[in-house]
Amino acid sequence: MDSLMLSFGSVRLEGHTILLSFLLAFLLSSLVAWVYQRTFAGLSWSRGLMQSMVLGSLISCLLMIAIGDNVARGIGIVGSLAVIRFRTNLRDPRDLVFVFAALGVGVASGVQSYLAAVIGAAAFCLVAWVMTVSPFGNRNRHDGMVRFQLPSGPGPAEQVAEIMRTIPRSFALVTMRNVAQGEMVEHAYQVALKNAEDGRTLVARLDDVEGIRGLTYMNQNTTVEV
Repeated sequence: MDSLMLSFGSVRLEGHTILLSFLLAFLLSSLVAWVYQRTFAGLSWSRGLMQSMVLGSLISCLLMIAIGDNVARGIGIVGSLAVIRFRTNLRDPRDLVFVFAALGVGVASGVQSYLAAVIGAAAFCLVAWVMTVSPFGNRNRHDGMVRFQLPSGPGPAEQVAEIMRTIPRSFALVTMRNVAQGEMVEHAYQVALKNAEDGRTLVARLDDVEGIRGLTYMNQNTTVEV
């Protein structure tokens, strides 16, 4: 195997160097994929995306080894890849960053920048882990949507207006329409609360309004991607 030589212009790679590049790309991209799995906070898990990180890293390593320092080969490979259209949509930009990190590890391994590949992968995984366990990027806001139906008339509407002026930090009427042949009026309010407990208090107070129906509260302070 050591006698196997690949020539690319002025660059000559031995067989064990090629194997080392592939092995390092596989190990480091597996580390990136493992950190992605451990720090994933969404609900739509994709096993294929995790495998694509490792496979994509090996492909990028192969391409860099095949190109070497030959500009003509690089242009040819770029031209052939331009024919391929990738139509996969990633919901979370964070997924794209991890895929790009795995490809970067493969490129660094393919050009034999082993130290850069190891340090880069370790730094990326460490920062990704720290940002996951830290409160970085979290919003300390509690926004929600309240929907309910009230009997027609000024009485129930005045009770709701008083509750809205008391509990939420701010509120805005989103929609209001007549339902049940005009006997009921459907309301939808956007509310900003001071803390999470105010949501329960708001629902409890609204539930005491006479004649209210279909009371629902949806918390919009989501921290996961469906």
